[in-house]
Amino acid sequence: MKIEICCFSLESCLIAEANGASRIELCGGAAEGGTTPSYGLIELARQQVKIPIYVMIRPRGGDFLYNETELAVMRRDIEAAKQAGADGIVLGLLKADGTVDEEKTAELIQLAHPLRATFHRAFDVARDPQEALEAVIRTGAERILTSGQKPSAEAGIPLLKQLAEQANNRIEIMAGAGVTPANAARLAETGVHALHLTAKQVMDSGMEFRNPNVPMASVAMSEFEWLSTSSAVVRAMVEAVK
Repeated sequence: MKIEICCFSLESCLIAEANGASRIELCGGAAEGGTTPSYGLIELARQQVKIPIYVMIRPRGGDFLYNETELAVMRRDIEAAKQAGADGIVLGLLKADGTVDEEKTAELIQLAHPLRATFHRAFDVARDPQEALEAVIRTGAERILTSGQKPSAEAGIPLLKQLAEQANNRIEIMAGAGVTPANAARLAETGVHALHLTAKQVMDSGMEFRNPNVPMASVAMSEFEWLSTSSAVVRAMVEAVK
């Protein structure tokens, strides 16, 4: 059972590796649910971390229907990830009707070759999960990250079991969203190949002077907080699935 940690900083990557994680999903834009990280972060993570690093290729938050200018950015970001030494990419594209955009997804995966690809939780807002699974397999992706089309993977256990059975090892299924050491064993019993979590730890800013009249942050977090990774949670996850 692989444990993938979603990381938004170099520090988090180092914590994830030191505490037994199998793989890193490297992202920027935590408040948007994960967007493409900076080139500098990818490069430094690659230099300092030995476990596989999969780079998020997502030009913005919101839906997964991309126009031509956004696709151009995604292509360039894939090339940059390759240059920086990434092991894989993470992406997900849908059509307006809620089906997987097979043609564009396959094009980007081919561009990334020999890097491997994870199709992310765009899958969870696809119209038909069984149909979407077959479509993702045809694109050449090696795994799907999914919560079983529910707000949390635990709530999505019935569909996760169905997807693992339908996939029949033609593609990996990775459960994500609300994954904790407490539910790890139950999720592992569904037949999925990996578990994905942020293991987040909200850190307090070191700023002593704090101007309360000029907000800078999004609604998700204060500018006097930042995300790191909990060593204890990563270790507990690894132990939970041994």
